[in-house]
Amino acid sequence: MPMNRRKFLKNTSTVIAAAAAASYVPTTFAAEKVRRVGLIGTGWYGKIDLLRLIQVEPVEVVSLCDVDSRMLSDAADVVASRQRSKKKPRTYSDYRELLKEKDLDIVLIGTPDHWHALNMIEACKSGADIYCQKPISVDITEGQAMLAAARKYKRVVQIGTQRRSTPHLIEARDRVIKEGLLGKISHVEICCYYHMRNSDTIETAPNIPAPENLDFEMWTGPAPMQPFNKIIHPRGWRAYMQYCNGIVGDMCVHMLDMTRWMLDLGWPTRVSSLGGIFVDKAARANITDTQSATFSFDELDVVWTHRSWGDAPDREYPWSAIFYGDKGTLKASVNKYEFFPAGKSQPTLAGTPLFEYEKFPEDETEKDLERQVASAVRWHMMDLLTNIESRGKPVADIEQGYISSASCILANVSQELGRDLKFDPAKGEIPGDAEATKRLTRPYRKPWTHPDAKSV
Repeated sequence: MPMNRRKFLKNTSTVIAAAAAASYVPTTFAAEKVRRVGLIGTGWYGKIDLLRLIQVEPVEVVSLCDVDSRMLSDAADVVASRQRSKKKPRTYSDYRELLKEKDLDIVLIGTPDHWHALNMIEACKSGADIYCQKPISVDITEGQAMLAAARKYKRVVQIGTQRRSTPHLIEARDRVIKEGLLGKISHVEICCYYHMRNSDTIETAPNIPAPENLDFEMWTGPAPMQPFNKIIHPRGWRAYMQYCNGIVGDMCVHMLDMTRWMLDLGWPTRVSSLGGIFVDKAARANITDTQSATFSFDELDVVWTHRSWGDAPDREYPWSAIFYGDKGTLKASVNKYEFFPAGKSQPTLAGTPLFEYEKFPEDETEKDLERQVASAVRWHMMDLLTNIESRGKPVADIEQGYISSASCILANVSQELGRDLKFDPAKGEIPGDAEATKRLTRPYRKPWTHPDAKSV
């Protein structure tokens, strides 16, 4: 018989919360040293990540870095108002100067994707443990170098694929997948139907000089230089492949990583992808507006679809993963999950996000916070802190981030070349395909030097 949903959620949330509390106890309340923290990239998610860390550990945020002086100043004020000491952090416009101090225990990286590799590798060399936003890199060679740096310098690195720490998705994994309620799972659909190409601003975003508060030369860094327009900064840079891997690199990486975590999957054996700009041809954006990708595993295909136009097939799950088993179906997103036994039109198990307003009332008023994922970021931070103490591997260890990010990059390379790809992770190449292998490394703009696994 269907379980009472409210009772199920209450019981399960209690179990999960108790497990989380047991697995992490903030050691610095009684410790002699408070962890010193720095943030590189003080924009939207950089602040979300940092402020969640402040909520779960009495850290001291001592350093902030950004190439946008206005954004940097605003972030310093926010941090001073939120951290326990009420001290305003030091501010830097160059991440190398921040890391040169070598006085940070934890470095958070919230820069655009094209900066992640250089930021993260230098943070490893500085002796800090790291929280780096996803995807880890814009090309696969960068990812190899980042993994090599983490291991060489013995750093604990958590990647911001926080679906692995999302309370109701942990619940779904444990109560549905691990309990075998789906039976044999041989097909997973992952998708995003959000309109994400800034096409509504094409008529109002001419090329203009960068604002005085932004060092656009440094912002561009190793990426190709192109004229500035207001779509690019802040937050619109994902419309350009120069800085990222499009919607596949941004949104697919979350759902693919979640699927891999839930089903305990490693590397796909084959990746194929089709797509292009089919509808929104007038926009400045050069990322695809329509794309599908198939990630093949043993007796299992994970199939991605995105479309930045039209409606979602299921409006309740516009960004989601749907697991198909011979005994039932699991629908999962950041907003909820539902389990449908085979042949049933109504779910017998369901869950929704964990909101913790009583404990963290600031979540209700914080500007631009994705409230449904705040608890996931907190749990992700607690997992990082636990593993900093034990020197273990966090749930979204750099290697897991590398596999998920590289798989999405392979999908884009497949789409560009129009053929299936089989990647050899041990050799870091696509055997028998020199052209595809060449595309695993993007050229860097001078004077920046592309990292590789041997040089870190």
